[in-house]
Amino acid sequence: MLLLPFENVEPRIHSSVFLAKGVVVSGDVEIGEDSSIWYNCVIRGDIAPTVIGRRVSVQDNSTLHQSPNNPLILEDEVTVGHNAVLHSCIVRRGALIGMGAIVLDRAEIGEEAMVAAGALIPPGMKVPPRTLVVGSPAKVKRELTEDDFKELRRIRQSYVDKGKTYRKLEENPLDRK
Repeated sequence: MLLLPFENVEPRIHSSVFLAKGVVVSGDVEIGEDSSIWYNCVIRGDIAPTVIGRRVSVQDNSTLHQSPNNPLILEDEVTVGHNAVLHSCIVRRGALIGMGAIVLDRAEIGEEAMVAAGALIPPGMKVPPRTLVVGSPAKVKRELTEDDFKELRRIRQSYVDKGKTYRKLEENPLDRK
């Protein structure tokens, strides 16, 4: 894991966060309580701020970055699947970004929405809350069901729990602060 200042701005990471081996976090990045950043993720805050809320999981090999004057914001309880790319977007509370999805500048993913695996969210797209979007470019497929919400909660909680377990198993440099 590598935590780097950029232009004298250090990442601000809550002491309960799990940062896996191979993670790089640089510059103006804030990560909230009980979040987990998994193996080989890159989170850069060298152009604009990146703000990651509480109980967020950013899974293996994901990349988070920004363009000038466009921060990247992940509100509380967001799940970001493996190999996702998020660039200067806003992901609202409880949303899920599927594996391999790409979310581009000024896009906004609504509260508790699901972005399907491999979907492309083009610049400026507004995904309505509690909907499923699929495709490239993404289109709304349907509203989410109670079963979908149960699955979102299950996934979210499983990553909070896994993060706590892994944090105990691995030496974590945050423990030395």
